[in-house]
Amino acid sequence: MKKILLAIVCVYVPFIAGAWGIIGHRIVGEVADQYINAKTRKAVQQLLGTESMAMAANWADFVKSDTSYNYLSNWHYVNFKENLAKTEVFNFLDHQTGPNIYNKINEMVSVLKNSKSTITQKKLALRMLIHLVGDLHQPMHTARLEDLGGNKILLTWFGEKSNLHRVWDEGLVDFQKLSYTEYTKAINHPTAAQFVSWQKSSLKECIFESYTICTKIYATGIKNDDKLSYRYNFDWIETVNQQLLKGGIRLAKILNDIYV
Repeated sequence: MKKILLAIVCVYVPFIAGAWGIIGHRIVGEVADQYINAKTRKAVQQLLGTESMAMAANWADFVKSDTSYNYLSNWHYVNFKENLAKTEVFNFLDHQTGPNIYNKINEMVSVLKNSKSTITQKKLALRMLIHLVGDLHQPMHTARLEDLGGNKILLTWFGEKSNLHRVWDEGLVDFQKLSYTEYTKAINHPTAAQFVSWQKSSLKECIFESYTICTKIYATGIKNDDKLSYRYNFDWIETVNQQLLKGGIRLAKILNDIYV
């Protein structure tokens, strides 16, 4: 009964806002590009051609303008009830059959590993994988159903109308006023211990990690009509930077494992 109730609470609905903004996703792709091996690079180039992983990272958001890709809309996130233990999060991920970021990442990996997949199928899978691994490191993509992952928490960001989800998607990253290559150079300095630890994390552990950060975001008591600016940036930009870096490093590991 507990499993059934949890699944009911975590029904999926489309977000109003998307994922990391254009810069954020390109950062994840650019970081990953610096850690893939030669065999992986060759395989990626066979599918993407001259399109870099940084450029491919936003394809999944750009195609939202084409209704034939509407079926991709609920792949970008997973909603959770608040205050769940790790075992409860893992249990939900194991039993939820509806499309979500966890099972779709696993599916894209399977498509890329399958020798019977067509080039078209593999190209879509690679573009989606690059994007979704970035998405899962944006904490508000593991948020609550009742406020649509922070989209219904309406506030201002430096005096402009926004919402909590959009602040995390774009506001914090864009405020740094860096290109994606400049941003990558600024944050791409993991310690040896961090690099090993982050690449060892399972997909479920990555999702629970984002869920834990999301819980801390909610715990600040942020609400409608709050005015966010310099202090919010000061409090959270280090977390944002680490999530972007983790996303790229883990994406590289996933890709290297596919083409081992």
